[in-house]
Amino acid sequence: MTTTWAGCAIPDDLLYDTHHDVWVRVEDDIATLGMTDVAQTRCGRLVQLSWKRLGAEARRGRPLSVIESAKWVGPFVSPVSGAIVAHNRDAFDSDVAVANRDPYGMGWLYRIELADQAELADLVEAEAAFLHYRRMIEENNIRCFRCEQ
Repeated sequence: MTTTWAGCAIPDDLLYDTHHDVWVRVEDDIATLGMTDVAQTRCGRLVQLSWKRLGAEARRGRPLSVIESAKWVGPFVSPVSGAIVAHNRDAFDSDVAVANRDPYGMGWLYRIELADQAELADLVEAEAAFLHYRRMIEENNIRCFRCEQ
């Protein structure tokens, strides 16, 4: 199930790093990471991303990518530590706005083999994330949208 506010989706089956606007899907010891719907909306249409190489170590609180968009340039920060086992560079190379269209599906960025499952305790569940994002949305008059092309 997905909860929405002002068009912004917050899927119930994910964990969130609300400080860095990152969602996390955990399957066994692999964490898939991506930008939240609120993040992709605030950034605007993506134009370029840098990528860490496969096998590199991700460190919690450190950048994995630099994201450049029509309105913003900044880091995509990892909420977990571990080895990068996959990235979605091919999808972004063929359609740089894939995260603008499908932030929780085809727009994922990295898959990390978790080094320390205890780090997941620092993430918040969907209900707390929804309350955080609802407050942010209302305070900043945000209306989420998806790029069409």
